[in-house]
Amino acid sequence: MTSLRASIPEAVQPALTSLALLVFACIYLAAQSAQGQDSQSTVGIPKRIESLILPGPELEAKPASDRKNPVIIQVAKVYPHGSLFRYDIEYTGLEPGTHDLRPYLKRKDGSPLGDLPPIQVVVKPVLPPGQVKPNELVIEKGPRLGGYRVLAAVLALAWLAGLAALVYTLVPRTKNTTPQNAPSPLSVADKLRPLVEGAVAGRLSRSELAGLERGLLAWWRRRLALEQADPASAVEKLRNHPQAGPLLAQLEAWLHKPAPIVPVDVQALLEPYLHLPAEDLDATGGLG
Repeated sequence: MTSLRASIPEAVQPALTSLALLVFACIYLAAQSAQGQDSQSTVGIPKRIESLILPGPELEAKPASDRKNPVIIQVAKVYPHGSLFRYDIEYTGLEPGTHDLRPYLKRKDGSPLGDLPPIQVVVKPVLPPGQVKPNELVIEKGPRLGGYRVLAAVLALAWLAGLAALVYTLVPRTKNTTPQNAPSPLSVADKLRPLVEGAVAGRLSRSELAGLERGLLAWWRRRLALEQADPASAVEKLRNHPQAGPLLAQLEAWLHKPAPIVPVDVQALLEPYLHLPAEDLDATGGLG
C-alpha cells in the first residue's frame, strides 16, 4: 500500500479519496433506499421481504391470536449483521391498504421495540378500482332435525297402536260367565221368613210352631257349641243370647202364653239372621 501511494502523485491522492467516499455513499444510500421502499402484494398472496436490516435485539413474530388482523406475518430467517440483525419476513395481507408490520413483531428478550423504524407494506385489492364487490355469501339454515324426530315418533306410535289392535283381536278373551243380574245368595232370614210370617198370620199350627222352636234350639246349640251342656242351662243361655233370644222368646209366647194378637215386627225378629248364609243352616243339619 505504501509503494502504491508512493507511485500515485500527491496531487491526485485527494481526488481519489473523494471518489472512494462518493462511491461508498452511493452504495449506502442505494441500500437504504431499497430497504425503505414499501413492499407490495395482493390480498391473500404471500410476499417475502428479504435482507431487511433492523436495529436492536432479535425480533420474532407475535402469535396470531386475533383472526381479524389485516396482516399475518412470519419471520422466515434471521442473520447476524454486525451489531444488528438481517431478516427475511414473509407476510400475507388480508385487507387492502397500507399496513405497518411493527405491531406484529416483538423482541425475543421481551424488551420494547424502541426506535424500530416503520415497516410498511402495501396490499392491493383483487378487484380493480370501481368494480362492485360480490354479495356476501349467506348460509341458510338447514331444516331442523326435530321435524324428522317428530315424524319418526308419530310413525312409531302408529305402529305400536296397530300392533296392540292386532293382539287384542287375535288373543281370545275369557267371557264373563257371571250373570248380569245374579240373585244375591240366600240368608237364614230368607228361609225363616215364610215360617215367621205364617206364625204371625196364624197359619201355623201348634205342632208346626213347636217344631220350629225345637229346630231353632237345636241349631243354635250346635252353632254355639252347647250340645254337651245341660239342656235347661243351654236353653237359659239361648234365651239371654242377643241373637238367638228374640225369636225364641216370641215362639215361646206364641206356644205357651196365649194372649190377644199383638203386632210383631218380623224384620226386627229376623235381623240377627240377615247376614248368616243359608249354607250355615244346611251345614249344621237345618232346623230339624
